[in-house]
Amino acid sequence: MSAGTFTPRPGAAPVSRMILAQTALETRMLLRNGEQLLLTVIIPALLLVLFSAVDIVDTGAGRSVDFLAPGVLALAVMSTAFTGQAIATGFDRRYGVLKRLGASPLPRWALMAAKTLSVLVTEVLQIALLTVIALALGWSPQGDPLSVAALVLLGTAAFSGLGLLMAGTLRAEATLAAANLVFLLLLVGGGVIVPMEKFPDAAQSLLGLLPISALSDGLREVLQHGAMLPWGDVAVLAAWAVLGLGAAARLFRWE
Repeated sequence: MSAGTFTPRPGAAPVSRMILAQTALETRMLLRNGEQLLLTVIIPALLLVLFSAVDIVDTGAGRSVDFLAPGVLALAVMSTAFTGQAIATGFDRRYGVLKRLGASPLPRWALMAAKTLSVLVTEVLQIALLTVIALALGWSPQGDPLSVAALVLLGTAAFSGLGLLMAGTLRAEATLAAANLVFLLLLVGGGVIVPMEKFPDAAQSLLGLLPISALSDGLREVLQHGAMLPWGDVAVLAAWAVLGLGAAARLFRWE
């Protein structure tokens, strides 16, 4: 045995390995949290099944599930990237978890990257589950999968920026209340369950500029009508992503 075989080599692991390890930890914590599981999986699934099976809202011509499935997918993205991330990050900040991680070898930008990757992993699981449920209900999706992926990624960026901005500027209790309130308001007024045509004309113009409206409408254009990438909705999501992530990077407080 050569000398030095067991010589210690102190030092930080490669950043890529630290990001993957933190991503796995963040994903496990998110999926083990009962409240987050309710927001990210159970509520979207129940809404999809209930409103597809019972004629509560007039969704226009065609089967209800064809209208509802894209909206519920948009809701799932919002619930994870915005509501779930805002609440989890807000309480991590309150209890000093972010401060301690910020003093570790893991760079702060790498921690944010790990949180983002965790959101994407959770969204893949959500979308897979909701797609199976929708197909069982008779959903017939149309369109280009790459267009769907582009819209989901842009929606994730937009909602993540807003969630991190809220978590990094408000107290944890205020973040919890505000994130859940925004979730409920956007569920009702974001074109997820209720068609935008049901709202007054003046309200439609304003509601159409919301990120949840752009994401649900964009996914519906692709998956229900087989359209190409809807550039108007892409522009709205991109604008929210730039504004949200830029403001979060500038205003986020780690303590």
